Amino acid sequence: MIRGTVAIVGRPNVGKSTIFNRLIGQRKSIVDDTPGVTRDRIYGEVEWLTQTFRLIDTGGIQIEDQAFADEINMQVDIAIEESDLIIFVVSAKEGVMSDDMAIARKLQKANKPIIVAVNKVDNEQLQLASYEFYQLGLTDPVCVSGAHGIGFGDLLDLVIEKLPEKQMKSYEGITSFCVIGRPNVGKSSLVNAILNEQRVIVSNIEGTTRDAIDTAFKVDGQEYMIIDTAGIRKKGKIYENIEKYSIIRALSAIDRSDVVLFVLDGEKGITEQDKHVAGLAHEAGKGVIIVYNKWDAVEKDEKTMAKIEKEIRAQFLYLDYAPIAFTSALTHSKVNQLIPLINAVHDNCTLRVATNVLNDVVLDAQMMNPAKPHLGKQLRIYYASQVAVEPPTFVLFVNNPELLHFSYKRYIENKIREAFGFEGTPIRILARART
Repeated sequence: MIRGTVAIVGRPNVGKSTIFNRLIGQRKSIVDDTPGVTRDRIYGEVEWLTQTFRLIDTGGIQIEDQAFADEINMQVDIAIEESDLIIFVVSAKEGVMSDDMAIARKLQKANKPIIVAVNKVDNEQLQLASYEFYQLGLTDPVCVSGAHGIGFGDLLDLVIEKLPEKQMKSYEGITSFCVIGRPNVGKSSLVNAILNEQRVIVSNIEGTTRDAIDTAFKVDGQEYMIIDTAGIRKKGKIYENIEKYSIIRALSAIDRSDVVLFVLDGEKGITEQDKHVAGLAHEAGKGVIIVYNKWDAVEKDEKTMAKIEKEIRAQFLYLDYAPIAFTSALTHSKVNQLIPLINAVHDNCTLRVATNVLNDVVLDAQMMNPAKPHLGKQLRIYYASQVAVEPPTFVLFVNNPELLHFSYKRYIENKIREAFGFEGTPIRILARART
């Protein structure tokens, strides 16, 4: 479970991105080798002492057509808005600068835990110079060297110590879902259409992230929860249009959802930003439904839907398992089809396959199409077992895990899908040596 969100702030050229990359490098994770998943370098997850937290590099947020000082201020605003803890990076080689003082004053008003990380401390003399940063009036500075990896254990210990304890809301027996997409694709309108369509709103519940509202409702006796992302407090288009900001904001909603409605704009079509957002749900292992919204605004004939489906499949190869729904939040067209689809996808996310039936499918697949030899060795799958749900995860016990090529893993996945469905949910397949 994600413990919280940590943001790295500081003026330019103090080494924020170096520290970010160094911290992300400490993460232990399963590498997702699915082609076509676009990753955004502005965020990542860090694991330390069995705790995991999300890390934001504000240096990666580019704000066009803004004065230099304004851009720095906006990045600090974003960090304050999104984070539970802030790492304020300064440079030992340059000492306290006027921009450092200005950022410190801004952070003092944030009412968030702050760690002052004095970077570029590569020798004893620079370590002594770090005492200068007490004049920022924040916390005791921590000396690090992003280039050499010095002091990161102490930094991470402090992060874990200072991160506030947060109670994540979990909804036992309730199907929870969120609506994500790039700005202005009609997410809020779709949420309103879903709720208005059902006309059975039960309550609004305060969410776990700043100003988020989780909305509970019932359909045919079944309880649901729409997990909404927090509204942006800052007014003005500049904050609304920071695309990477919207990605950060979507992550917390995805974390707590069973199913993700990924919304595309039928008027504007598919953009690179859409691929960023879609990759979040896939990587999180959540059930996914692709919602092609504003269908009423699309000029169409009897071939249009098939043509758009083909384009979506081509652009989102890694979401080939996700059903596509064509809706109009404005006219409520086909919005009533979303709840049954959410139910079906959630059922597939939690589906368990009997081991004997699973092995029949996997062994038949292996007999029909044996893996090609690699380096003179032949892959042998002895047996398979489902070890988890949400997402369904299968372990193949083999003679040598290195012989399981991605293409053959994909073949096994396709055979499992042919046999058991799993529409709307990603599938994880792992290889283990038989002991």
